[in-house]
Amino acid sequence: MSTFPGSPRLVKGAIIGVDLANPLASVVIFQYNPDTLTRTLTAQTAGGGSDSRSEPQRLKGPPLENIRLDIEIDATDQLETADGVATGMGVYPQLSALEMLLYPKMAKVIANTILLATGTIEVVPAEGPFTLFVWGPKRVLPVRLTEFSITEESYDPSLNPTRAKVSLGLRVLNYNDFPISHPGYAMFLAHQGIKEAMAMIGSVGNIGSFGLSLF
Repeated sequence: MSTFPGSPRLVKGAIIGVDLANPLASVVIFQYNPDTLTRTLTAQTAGGGSDSRSEPQRLKGPPLENIRLDIEIDATDQLETADGVATGMGVYPQLSALEMLLYPKMAKVIANTILLATGTIEVVPAEGPFTLFVWGPKRVLPVRLTEFSITEESYDPSLNPTRAKVSLGLRVLNYNDFPISHPGYAMFLAHQGIKEAMAMIGSVGNIGSFGLSLF
């Protein structure tokens, strides 16, 4: 179906797992952007210290932010055009790219197993990929995947899934979650800077509509 030539180009959301050893391991660009996205922010207040009553507005960091969204993955259009990946594997590759955000790399698992077998007392658990949630140019967030459920809805003759719905829960990682040298530290600060600028724009507009003037 053709679209109106003057319509703006749709920016697609994405989840990207950054791994220097395998940069393309987990790159998932949303085939269809979800219609809704739920964000929950929980304030990080100073807590129940002795001076909490005298300083009730003090914050010990940015709010904890959780994001929930549902995405759809469908190979119908690709199957109609006889796309080689879709006809051979359905949407299995796309689902696997999402699932790999929760898996430690196999090479690291094998290396740790060898260390344990040779008597190493302490083995550092493997790290997952540095995960980014991209929702337009103003929201590029470091996140951790906290919830993940897949509903596979149809299959090809080889039982490869050809349509699926994926429900995701994400916890936004802020500068308190990273050392200062980690790229996630600077990335979250940049995100907060954009948010502060947007809040200033919104506040100026609200003051004008309220009948007040800054000058």
